[in-house]
Amino acid sequence: MTDIQNIRPRKILVCQLRQIGDVLLATPSIMLLKQHFPEAEIDVLTEKKCTPVLENNPHVNHVWAIDKNKLKNPFAAFKWYARVGRSGYDLIVDFQQLPRARYCIMFSKAPVKLTYTPPWYNKPFYTHWADPIHGYAAKQKASTLRMLGIHWNGELPELFLTVGEKEWATRFLTDHNLEANRFLTVDPSHRRITRKWPERHFAGLIRLLRERHPFLKALILYGPGEEGVARKVAELAGEGAVVSERMLTLRQMAAVQAEAALHVGNCSAPRHFAVAVDTPSLAIHGATGFGWCPKTERHSSVDKGLPCRSCNKNSCTTRECLETFHPEECLDEALRLLKFKLAGPSGEDGPA
Repeated sequence: MTDIQNIRPRKILVCQLRQIGDVLLATPSIMLLKQHFPEAEIDVLTEKKCTPVLENNPHVNHVWAIDKNKLKNPFAAFKWYARVGRSGYDLIVDFQQLPRARYCIMFSKAPVKLTYTPPWYNKPFYTHWADPIHGYAAKQKASTLRMLGIHWNGELPELFLTVGEKEWATRFLTDHNLEANRFLTVDPSHRRITRKWPERHFAGLIRLLRERHPFLKALILYGPGEEGVARKVAELAGEGAVVSERMLTLRQMAAVQAEAALHVGNCSAPRHFAVAVDTPSLAIHGATGFGWCPKTERHSSVDKGLPCRSCNKNSCTTRECLETFHPEECLDEALRLLKFKLAGPSGEDGPA
């Protein structure tokens, strides 16, 4: 395999199709590529639902958005993938090896097609690969780039808000009687039941935090089909819990999170958004791996610590790791994280 540390690409294609959180976790790699190749144009191939993550990103030149509805026709899909692949790329970096990315790669004459070590049936699509360095997902993705002489040094996901989005968030807080740095965002939903902390526990943690900081409020977030979960948490939490009448878009959510003192939630995309806007975050872990937490002073995760931790199962008869993990067990960590941004009436820490 030839040495590629001295290449100087003019056009780079980064392939990260899904999910939304994974695309956000790829932004450190995009930034590192731009730093290493400042003259290069960097395009990203992703699914349409993930494009908001990359809006206003100064390191991204163009986003190829895969619209599955428009590409149902095989001939239309063939034409579109060929167009992407034949767009003159010198370097392609693929973080997933999914079929739709491989279609584009197949049409490309890029001299360097880089990925993590592929199974034998994918090797014909790539020219270079490296074993991933396991750990935080952003680090693992960036480890693919070390063949280019690029190394991850703790860089976290980035999301670039516009002035208009920040102004919108200010109006949203006013309309919902929330004050910057005096509320937390809460994400109580997850599509996998084995990764979803019960609503009563989220509500219990909100009540415990308000006992320490009576002025602290909680904005309960929700996505498509999740409003019922959010309203149940708010009902159980009582005073100080707020649910928006309208579901926030991804970027609206991020703009509001940027004004929060803390984000608390399951291990899902909103947690990565909190990291990307530099709001302290606490994730409650169920049956999932350790690679989704950056493990920095401002971002941490907590769990019950059972022997079956990280089983990654999608079903469980007891869900003991979540059902028996009570709010009192993560209160101290939540209070520690709150201190980074929590402001009292005079700009000082609120009452203990």
